[in-house]
Amino acid sequence: MSSSTPRLVPVTPENFDAVCAIRLHPHQEHLVSPVLKSLAEAYVYGTNAWPRAIVDRGDDGAEEVVGFVMAFLDISWADDANDRRSGIWRLNISAARQGRGYGRFAVQAVAEEIRRLGGTHAYVTWNPGEHTPEPFYLGLGFTTTGELSGTQRVGVLTL
Repeated sequence: MSSSTPRLVPVTPENFDAVCAIRLHPHQEHLVSPVLKSLAEAYVYGTNAWPRAIVDRGDDGAEEVVGFVMAFLDISWADDANDRRSGIWRLNISAARQGRGYGRFAVQAVAEEIRRLGGTHAYVTWNPGEHTPEPFYLGLGFTTTGELSGTQRVGVLTL
């Protein structure tokens, strides 16, 4: 990351185009839905979705969008009203900005928001296979639950 501190900000009319312009490495595109789909889901799921732009100062000192993260907050997991979960729904870091700690920052910021809301666990899912983000999430302390959400593996982090 640059010497400034990255932060999460709401997606607004002013940063919408920059958020939608985030592009992953070509070998990652099949693993994560595009930001535009995430924003449509955020609209549909209302208060259970928490979409945020990840911004930081660029080399020129201007603030720029470097990624996008969306949390799910207090959802009914697998249609079980007694199993409520929160976690990382989507994480997209611009290909040009990967490897600089922005993903780690975003996961930690979402975990902090979940903790602030009284949550004790953060969940995440990922597609298995080549270039999977599994090592990234396991490196942040997530453990696999043994569950699948569709075809995706489920991980959990105790907060």
